Amino acid sequence: MKIMTWNVNGFRAILKKNFKETIQQLNPDVLCLQEIKAKPEQVTNEEITIPGYVHAWNPADRPGYSGTAIYYKQNEIETSFGLGDTEFDIEGRVVRLELKDFTLFNIYFPNGQRGQERVDYKLRFYGKLLDLCDSLHQQGRKIVITGDFNTAHAEIDLANPKENSVISGFLPEERVWIDYFLQHGFVDAFRSLYPQKVQYSWWTYRVNARARGIGWRLDYYLVSKELMPEIADVIIQDEIMGSDHCPVSMIYNE
Repeated sequence: MKIMTWNVNGFRAILKKNFKETIQQLNPDVLCLQEIKAKPEQVTNEEITIPGYVHAWNPADRPGYSGTAIYYKQNEIETSFGLGDTEFDIEGRVVRLELKDFTLFNIYFPNGQRGQERVDYKLRFYGKLLDLCDSLHQQGRKIVITGDFNTAHAEIDLANPKENSVISGFLPEERVWIDYFLQHGFVDAFRSLYPQKVQYSWWTYRVNARARGIGWRLDYYLVSKELMPEIADVIIQDEIMGSDHCPVSMIYNE
């Protein structure tokens, strides 16, 4: 099974950048999108449809902001939205898919760069999600969390760690939450497979950052440690254009 995550920075915008052709070529079994910035009624049925896929959208209440969507090939899979808390769910940040072997969370984590209030909101979001995952683990359910985490975990995960140590996205109080997930039965699948590999999944549009290799690894797969033996690969597809993020794919041996 191939799962792919991609922050598209606007679904309507990426449609103009060979998005559907790219998806047909990459051919994921499950496609997780973040920051769709649109409601279903703002796109046509032709635009929202990817041939061969069922889709579930979770837009934010606020127009043109946030939102997640998931596309999958199998029919009759249970989907649900949100974390069960209105504070977070009005922003359309979570789509949950119940697959045979595990629960898949497609998540667009909050960005804290608009001030301390949003940093605090982001930390509460991490806490709410971890409580939910702890409960699922206690029930014996395995989990995959993917999406745009809006946090680089370690210095290897961004080009200029010292300069960004006081910037949201690399604050100590944000980074420690990824530690907490790792302490609660999760594995960072890419870093487990590639302990020393330097590769990024997001680049600012400013200062020609992508061409200069000045990026951050913000798009992750945190998987229940029991699943890790079945993870064949995690591929950061940094050659794929169309957004300030690139797709990241995980290959799972069913």
